[in-house]
Amino acid sequence: MLWSEVYRPKGCEGIVGQEEVVRYLVSFADSGSLPHLLISGPHGTGKSTAVECLAKRLYGENWEANTTIFSAADLLGRGRSALETDERFSLLYRKDQSLIVNFKRIVKWYASMRPLDADFKLMVFEDAGDLTFEAQQGLRRTMERYSATCRFIFVTVRPSAIIPAIASRCLPLFFAPLANEVVRDRLEEVLAAEGAEYPADDLELIVQAARGDLRRALLYLQIAVGSGKDLDLAEVSRSETESVTTSAFDALRAGNFDAARRIAEALMIEYGLSAREVVRELRRVIGREYNHPALSIALADTDYRLCHSANDFVQINALLARIFREVFSEESTATL
Repeated sequence: MLWSEVYRPKGCEGIVGQEEVVRYLVSFADSGSLPHLLISGPHGTGKSTAVECLAKRLYGENWEANTTIFSAADLLGRGRSALETDERFSLLYRKDQSLIVNFKRIVKWYASMRPLDADFKLMVFEDAGDLTFEAQQGLRRTMERYSATCRFIFVTVRPSAIIPAIASRCLPLFFAPLANEVVRDRLEEVLAAEGAEYPADDLELIVQAARGDLRRALLYLQIAVGSGKDLDLAEVSRSETESVTTSAFDALRAGNFDAARRIAEALMIEYGLSAREVVRELRRVIGREYNHPALSIALADTDYRLCHSANDFVQINALLARIFREVFSEESTATL
């Protein structure tokens, strides 16, 4: 079993590196008063775990009965046939109606269920950034109608994908990438619990490669300890998304901007990356294969704009257009 699941925190006190956010969640749970929440942050920082711990603290042994968790990919990403075959939704699904109409019916049905021994229940939407504009508009009306008995929690790596009508009704909570010291301490705790040993220098390499993602760090550590040999972090950490990003650069270099744009959008839509994560993937490819000062400047400018809540898709497309114009156009190719 994966160590990320074995050592998953059982309560709020077990969540590391997010003290400020956890303090708010504990306060909400202990007071029994909870607003709608928009929880955002990079992968592997504890967002989903924190929601589960919040529910357990709120409802005790009834937390599962009072918590409904939806995945945007389950509801919308896999099409109508998935709703028809999923036992959670099959009784509510109507073949003669569109996907969005079925989505609204399913959400309303779950929202209308009364909480068990509580004033309100939780409706949690994982990967909420994948919800379409129409789906979010329908959710806005559902939030208004059932706000007395439901609290809606949206979990996403792309908060800019949430429409203002929903975002303005939610308290935003941001889960920052974990500090290296926090990741290192947690890995050492896991090693001690497993009775395993790993060289300190190699452990530091894993910490650096994880880039604040504790789940990724635990996966790398488990692979290294389980294999019993030196871990090639460069090979292991080269993910599928990095290969896809490389193909986007290949398209730009071939003069096919539209193909590069579609690839970058696929990273955000199909792979669930935030725009800043796409920028990070682009930076890795640049560091490995390219040498041009304009690339570093373009990445820095885009990262700055994204830090100020600029639209993900607009900024990534603008970045690709800038790279194409300044680096891969005919008059710039000679400098590579």
